[in-house]
Amino acid sequence: MMEDNDRKKNYNYRFLSKIIFEADTPLAVGTGSKDIITDALVLTDVNGLPYIPGTSLAGVVRHAFGKDADSFFGYQNKKEGEGSQIIFTDARMIGKEGIAIEQIKEIPWQDNFYRHFKNLPIRQHTRINDKGVTSNTGKFDEQVVFKGTRFCFEIEMLSCTEESKEVFFRILMILQSDTFRLGSGTRCGFGSIKIVDCKTATLNLLDSCDLTAYLNKTSSLADNQFWLKYDSEKCSRQHNKQWIKYELHLVPDDFFLFGSGFGDKEADMVPVASTFIEWDQNDIPSFNEKNILIPASSVKGALAHRVAFYYNKREQVFAEDIKDVEAKVGSKNKAIFDLFGSENPDSPKRGNVIFSDVIEERLEHTKEKILNHVKIDRFTGGAVNGALFSEKTVYGNKQSFILRILVNGEAFINKNVKESFEDALKDICTGMLPLGGGVNRGNGVFSGKLLKEGEVL
Repeated sequence: MMEDNDRKKNYNYRFLSKIIFEADTPLAVGTGSKDIITDALVLTDVNGLPYIPGTSLAGVVRHAFGKDADSFFGYQNKKEGEGSQIIFTDARMIGKEGIAIEQIKEIPWQDNFYRHFKNLPIRQHTRINDKGVTSNTGKFDEQVVFKGTRFCFEIEMLSCTEESKEVFFRILMILQSDTFRLGSGTRCGFGSIKIVDCKTATLNLLDSCDLTAYLNKTSSLADNQFWLKYDSEKCSRQHNKQWIKYELHLVPDDFFLFGSGFGDKEADMVPVASTFIEWDQNDIPSFNEKNILIPASSVKGALAHRVAFYYNKREQVFAEDIKDVEAKVGSKNKAIFDLFGSENPDSPKRGNVIFSDVIEERLEHTKEKILNHVKIDRFTGGAVNGALFSEKTVYGNKQSFILRILVNGEAFINKNVKESFEDALKDICTGMLPLGGGVNRGNGVFSGKLLKEGEVL
């Protein structure tokens, strides 16, 4: 049980913050259920709009906080326990009027802004094995929230002394870290956020004015009356020094294709595209349609296979010398295990590499091109039955793309792992590791430069 001293704590101070953040990549905070359309649904509120539970926010922040988390976020065991001093509200979506949408509302689904949220985007995934084909049960999809969607939530911290303000601001810094991710798929390109606005307030409840202001403050995220007298904090993306930052500045040599898994009226295979929200200087949103998308999961898959190749080469492991090839590929390969983790129930491990989706507005000179393919029967000289197909590729040899990758420094304890990873990145920049679909037909060759912490490798 808690001691008497703990029972008599007087939390006379309140540290408050109202935060508006924007999805810097698509978000996938799921329900854990599926329907007839997709394998993983996004969590939505009573109005059918996406939202993020306070438990999701609190859980990610607590994990990032480190070993002192129990002192402020609470704990419970068989003999004793203590409640959290830090309270998170749910993060509610901000509508086109710039106000958080909460409670039961009549959503104008016919409006051009809200109609997009009626049917959220679905991202297709295919896990390719070492033989270049889809792994068993490796085909799935999931629903995501648009990049650019804004959410609002509040944090409140109860404290006995004003000195705990440092802890409160430490939490705000965690939210601004470049490694902070929300939801699922955080190692596959999803979940990156950027803080748009952050207001903070410190109240001493022994002061009558502060007490009155605190008692009059409503719990509504749409009510901004309390926050009018507080200025916004200066926010900027903070780099976590424990993680190493890589950037690949790439330009396609000619055609590339990251497939959507579907066709259209013109071609049997079409590239995946992405829609995102843009906010102007007056915080008025608009949807930007059919932009180029380079899925981080596609880059991650190709990179993982090449890393395994280089690591085996450095360890002098060759296919003709071993009986069990499966033991040296996938998560059983040490480099893959250290960098990308494992979902093996016997030895689960979270990945140490964070990718971000690349979503870029298509430039005028970046065009789509339909390529026709046919397999010729060598005896008749005609097309093989069922082997005539077409694909729509993207031609953009003047448009530059930046792939951003973060690696936990702990994964590089083994020198061979580090060098294998960087060699694989260099292969992408020199065109030796094509990306996307149809790479055996000439697609997906990129050229560029590799930067590590801002310095060219």
